[in-house]
Amino acid sequence: MIRVVLADDQALVRAGFRLLLDTEDGFEVVGEAGDGARAVELAREHRPDVVVMDIRMPGVDGLAATRRICAELPGVRVLVLTTFDVDEYVFEALRGGASGFLLKDTDPVELLRALRVVAAGEALLAPSVTRRLIEDFAARPGHRRPDPAALGELTAREREVMALVAGGLSNDEIAGHLVISPATARTHVSRVMTKLGARDRAQLVVLAYESGLVNPRRR
Repeated sequence: MIRVVLADDQALVRAGFRLLLDTEDGFEVVGEAGDGARAVELAREHRPDVVVMDIRMPGVDGLAATRRICAELPGVRVLVLTTFDVDEYVFEALRGGASGFLLKDTDPVELLRALRVVAAGEALLAPSVTRRLIEDFAARPGHRRPDPAALGELTAREREVMALVAGGLSNDEIAGHLVISPATARTHVSRVMTKLGARDRAQLVVLAYESGLVNPRRR
């Protein structure tokens, strides 16, 4: 059973998500929040598997709530809701520990898949969307880049794997690209996350762009 908290300031949006999850086997909605502060309270109280988090909410917004939850409750995953016109918010949410994001007009089947992926400890990184958002934000003038020396602990192969993760490739796709087994690909990804102290693949993507390992490309 995947336990979910829904955080959105629009009651109709929460009702729609709840209806979907209540009619699907394997999901339980354990709480609803209309603002970020309440979302944090519910996460602390129920320790859900996933918090579905809207960004724009009154008072404590979704970004601040995401940072608090991910810092205080490492076992709770955050799946952020967003729209195309808030690219920088998505980037900040990933930096804050979110495990991925969805657009508000996502197909219901995709939402269910996303919740399962995130609850299983993976990051939801759609190559056609996530990479574009991060690249666009990282390319903006004045964006701060950490010292590339932060990657000094990685081997050449681990750097290569990290770059592929930043490209949105799954472990199976990385294995095919490098002609290695999926198990070996998973091991490489796990080692990179351990060495860099990354929570999950989403944060690896952020670090890859921030460090300059992957160069932003305008599409």
